[in-house]
Amino acid sequence: MQHRQAPHGKDLRKGRWSQTGQVYHITTATRRRQPLFRDLTAAREVIKSLRHADADGQSTTLAFVVMPDHLHWLFELRQGTLAQIVGGVKSASAHRIGHRLWQPGYHDHALRREEDLRTVARYIVANPIRAGIVKRVADYPHWDAIWVP
Repeated sequence: MQHRQAPHGKDLRKGRWSQTGQVYHITTATRRRQPLFRDLTAAREVIKSLRHADADGQSTTLAFVVMPDHLHWLFELRQGTLAQIVGGVKSASAHRIGHRLWQPGYHDHALRREEDLRTVARYIVANPIRAGIVKRVADYPHWDAIWVP
């Protein structure tokens, strides 16, 4: 039985396309999956970088969760390319924190019309529950979704 190796960052880019108005779910991990975002300040700097991308008109964030060693982000691409916006968020957050944070590359999924955004958002924000970090989403500080007032 053959074991499939995890794709390298360059392999994740094959076949990637960007379309303005498209909703994407991206996942990106910290270098060596280190739990860097257990630190409140580091996690908040990542969130600031997401908010900055929205304020610059590059994205409209629908939901996100910053886990100890990775980020899930659901957003609509408003301008630029997927690589530019994800690279910009990763670069800005690393700059804010003061050192390299991220593994190269990221996984992306362009949502199809039949996929329910709220279902995907619930899946994203429930990650801390599935990881056994908290029992209720409300007990985890590093997430948001547009459907929650």
